[in-house]
Amino acid sequence: MPGAAGELDISPLHDVMLVETERSTIDNMSVDRYLQRRQERGDDGVWISTVPPDELRDSAAAAPAGRPLSGLTFAVKDNIDVAGLPTTAACPDYEYRPERTAPVVQRLLDAGAVLVGKTNLDQFATGLTGARSPYGTPESVFGGGLIAGGSSSGSAVAVAAGLVDFALGTDTAGSGRVPAAFNGIVGVKPTRGLLSTLGVVPACRSLDCVSIFAPDVTAASAVLRVARGPEDDDPWSRVGPDTVRDPATLRLGVPADLDFFGDAGQEKAFADGAGRLGASTTVDVGPLLEAGDLLYRGPWVAERLAGLDDFLRARPESVLPVTRAVLETGRAFSAADAFRARHRLQELRAWTARLWRRIDALVLPTVGTTYTHAEIAADPIGRNLDLGRYTQFANLLDLAAVTVPNGFTADGRPASLTVFGPAFSDGTLALLAAALPPPEMITIAVVGLHLSGEPRNGELLDRGATLVGAARTAPCYRLYRLPSGVPGLVRAPDGQPIEVELWQLPAATVGGLLAGVAAPLSLGRVQLADGTDVTGFLCETYAAAGAEDITASGGWRNHRLGGQHT
Repeated sequence: MPGAAGELDISPLHDVMLVETERSTIDNMSVDRYLQRRQERGDDGVWISTVPPDELRDSAAAAPAGRPLSGLTFAVKDNIDVAGLPTTAACPDYEYRPERTAPVVQRLLDAGAVLVGKTNLDQFATGLTGARSPYGTPESVFGGGLIAGGSSSGSAVAVAAGLVDFALGTDTAGSGRVPAAFNGIVGVKPTRGLLSTLGVVPACRSLDCVSIFAPDVTAASAVLRVARGPEDDDPWSRVGPDTVRDPATLRLGVPADLDFFGDAGQEKAFADGAGRLGASTTVDVGPLLEAGDLLYRGPWVAERLAGLDDFLRARPESVLPVTRAVLETGRAFSAADAFRARHRLQELRAWTARLWRRIDALVLPTVGTTYTHAEIAADPIGRNLDLGRYTQFANLLDLAAVTVPNGFTADGRPASLTVFGPAFSDGTLALLAAALPPPEMITIAVVGLHLSGEPRNGELLDRGATLVGAARTAPCYRLYRLPSGVPGLVRAPDGQPIEVELWQLPAATVGGLLAGVAAPLSLGRVQLADGTDVTGFLCETYAAAGAEDITASGGWRNHRLGGQHT
């Protein structure tokens, strides 16, 4: 890519990206926030080991100030070494105590970031579900029994739940992208070797990457800037050109045909997202998917076995049955099989190189569909392969990738897309991903059971809604407690201001929310005290007859706190 038209020097762009994350002083606010959030969430399956609170505060106080990441908290997946904390790879009997911190982690510490702990993962980083660990099973922050995605499940949830500012995972088949998709955050899978894998428990050594989870592309890019760099002792470490191209100059490819496994919502979300990004050049991705099939259906699974074979033979009972079953398929491949597959991969790499003559970046759904824990339990291996359909070819073909949220489906499932480019296009992909226009959002006023903390608030959270804040209606409404026990807001000439909450909701999910609203309630236009109109919950006037008038309370929450009806 160096020398191509439209290229820019990446350094000043990275300086801009760093502005939002620079800190001049360190205090304990970030650490205290993490401790409070961890206590609030309880046993959520995110952590395998954590730094004790007193030691954590001491580390924060001793961390260098005035550095690019000063004061930011982070976590690392528990297959990455940190001196003083055990490394388990989610297998208790495999645990060891490293003497040296992995260089990629040390770079972050030297930049002022504060490490709070080690996160849960699919055992030995083998899986994309987040449901293969003896240390518990994290759930997506969107609830509803949705998996967190794996293998870097704990790292993704730690970021999405606001426990830490960023986190490290690893990505061999998609483990830095699938969990990002299930939790509505950014996942960066850098070019192989850009971040050192020294001090990382190998999954598939020739393909492994350290990945980055962050709330947005700006934060992820700041972390990548600090963490990248060669390591003399790491034979897989690489350096490449440090340039980016203006996203407006890029030719963006989109697949001619995709399998969404019957999920029409994800199919529509992807079409909408690719359209907003401006992807218009249709390409055949069959050869990419064929390359991906080599990872688990070909001899590269033997490379996974190579690093764990001695442990697996000596302690088979220590490995989860599903993990053991995957690893042991590696015994079926011969050296001749490995060479045949390697030769075919070289042909597919040549095809991919020709693809980059037609396009500059490729846009794909991160996953074709989403699954609950119950659905994964019914078919743990088959559905795991579904999740990796559009991720697992990346490292085999030496690609860089950035995953970003892409709104929600009508039934409230998170959608996501990933942009791919050739090796060392990391900066270009970051700018492209950051340029994705957000989905259309609608502001909704809620007055009763959908308020935060009330029984039906989860219907908003499950659809990706975010709280804007409290507000009051114009003085033209009355509030009733209907015989069914739910509140009803009715427009009336003798009304009073009523307290409401304003929530932002992806437009695509409003239909699903409305489908769960029973008469006499409906969605309509609600006038606020400042004169603006928003969509909100209203009640048909006829239902007020015989209902208890609770307007004087000023709102449903005040009514409940008054003890009239609990």
